[in-house]
Amino acid sequence: MTSDLYNVIKQICDEKQISEESVVATVELALAAAYRKDFADKLDNISVELEPQSGQFNVFDVKEVVEDVSPELKAEAFRLAGQKKKAALAMPHAGEEEDREVFEGTDIDLSDDAKLIEEGKVLLKFNPRVHITMSDAKEKDNSLSIGDTYKRELSVPHDFGRMAAQTAKQVIIQRIREAERETIYNEYKNREGEMLSGVVQRIEGSVIMIDIGRVNALLPYREQMPTDRYRIGQRLKVIMVSVEMSPKGPEVIVSRTHKELVRRLFEMEVPEMETGTVEVKGIAREAGSRSKIAVVAHEENIDPIGSCVGQRGSRVNAVIDELNGEKIDIIEWNEDFAKFIAAALSPAKVDGVEIIDEDMRSARVVVKNDQQSLAIGKGGQNVRLAAKLTGWKIDIVQHESGEMINDSEDEKLEEKPTEDKPIEDTEAVLGIAD
Repeated sequence: MTSDLYNVIKQICDEKQISEESVVATVELALAAAYRKDFADKLDNISVELEPQSGQFNVFDVKEVVEDVSPELKAEAFRLAGQKKKAALAMPHAGEEEDREVFEGTDIDLSDDAKLIEEGKVLLKFNPRVHITMSDAKEKDNSLSIGDTYKRELSVPHDFGRMAAQTAKQVIIQRIREAERETIYNEYKNREGEMLSGVVQRIEGSVIMIDIGRVNALLPYREQMPTDRYRIGQRLKVIMVSVEMSPKGPEVIVSRTHKELVRRLFEMEVPEMETGTVEVKGIAREAGSRSKIAVVAHEENIDPIGSCVGQRGSRVNAVIDELNGEKIDIIEWNEDFAKFIAAALSPAKVDGVEIIDEDMRSARVVVKNDQQSLAIGKGGQNVRLAAKLTGWKIDIVQHESGEMINDSEDEKLEEKPTEDKPIEDTEAVLGIAD
């Protein structure tokens, strides 16, 4: 191998945006597979160490040192591994019966060699491909102990055969594809909840494929706004909802209906939100129709609603345009529940708010007769969004006078005697003056 290998590795790293260590490990696996194909013994556990800058590599047979086993178990292990000659050397009278089933198990007593042989679980204790007994290891290197790794360097061939080279090529392609998928998955998994700008790549039935960079994201029907009309090449703002690993690679789901899209759009348009002087305290949204957003200012002399609206409505209109005309109510957040609920029912004018049960978060709102339909909204939308925004259950009642009348007020009216009311001067009433 030549030093040109390092240039190839660097090029792959740049194109696929994966780490150099990952590509080097992939090449080492490919070389190990190629060596195993043409030159390795069946019981060799091949490992390759590559020096990418020089292109030189070394091949090793790597085994873990384990405690000694009985000759019967050792012979059975070699027989199961298909090495009948070595089995005969380990146990001259080893049988020639059919191979037993070998499988992984839990809670197995590995101290009883005879039982392991009987149950066909020999390789769980001693696998000649990955293990070497303590006595055999001492013959190679007297400094080894149980748990250490024994490495035997193997000769490196001058050239690989055609089949071995093909095997190495397939391993490299597969491993680099897996590394690229893993890199993409980790990159986008950490960005869940972010707003991305993408371009409509193609439309497959009700699913929209959006190019967001290194991967095509899926915009399923449930995450689409009813007012959107999609076309190839259209640029959209979306929220990344979830990233999952599928057999075909990372699957990124994006949304146009998520309420976080409204928050991110305002953060992009309102500089005060970026600096932290204005904060979004809550959002209630029915995508494509209407949204309510509660904001608060953390500095005096800052109007949070005016900051979001902008000069002549420039900021809020930019958000509305991105959402295809979705109406947006901007409300100032208030620690006083009653005032916050009254503001949340905007544009309706509220005459009074009564907190019924603070623990159950239930309130009654009184409005005039001509404001009731406006407070409720079309199909109950306004009061529904206000309830979502505030987190309170809101009951709207009407009173023609717009005054909230309770039992205590009725009693006061009944107890007040008529003679206490002074008789107005007739001349003053009529406007007659001397």
